[in-house]
Amino acid sequence: MEINASTALVTGANRGLGRALVDALLARGADRVYAAARDPRMVRADNRITAVALDVTDRTSIDELAATASDLDLLVNNAGAAAFAPALDADPDGVAREFAVNFTGLYDMIRAFTPTLATNKGALVNVLTLLSYAPAPAMAGYSASKAAAHSLTLALRPALTLAGVSVHGVYPGGIDTDMVVGIDTPKATAHVVADAILDGVAAGQPDIYPDPTSAQMSQLWNSDPRAFTEAFAAMGS
Repeated sequence: MEINASTALVTGANRGLGRALVDALLARGADRVYAAARDPRMVRADNRITAVALDVTDRTSIDELAATASDLDLLVNNAGAAAFAPALDADPDGVAREFAVNFTGLYDMIRAFTPTLATNKGALVNVLTLLSYAPAPAMAGYSASKAAAHSLTLALRPALTLAGVSVHGVYPGGIDTDMVVGIDTPKATAHVVADAILDGVAAGQPDIYPDPTSAQMSQLWNSDPRAFTEAFAAMGS
């Protein structure tokens, strides 16, 4: 897909990777970026940015936005929620929120915007994680919700591709954002990851590994899934 002159929507656009994606889209010549956040006042000002209020756990909010953003040809599902707790110690309400944002909200966004993307022959980008493939024990709910979102991405790809929509799953490792402050793990900068995501979309890559850690670990996943799983299981030991 050509990023120049495109119209994009990025969820979770007020900070972290979402903000970096907005910057990268504008740098590559996007005509308009709908920057969606629960509080649109937190979105930076630019004459090509349309800040919009969006709660991905609220279907009414999603449907209202879908009705107005009919010029969209690139949807980036970036909004995410993460808690740090092992499976048996996690707050059930916290896990429910992780699924509501990371899976159900993503699914609702796709369903709402598919007609527009199909009409405009656009692209869908789901920001997932390496933990979609194997869980980190200390992030059980997050890992499970992202695994569900990964499975959904694969399940929807054939029908969306047939409708003319390119589907891209993004599998980063650690990103230097507020979500992982204090976590001792290699982290790529948000802007490096954002640029790599758009490179992958422009190149038509179905699976995008946008940082050195994810690129390396994807090779391990493809060659030895058991070793990949054991590497992440060791994070909880």
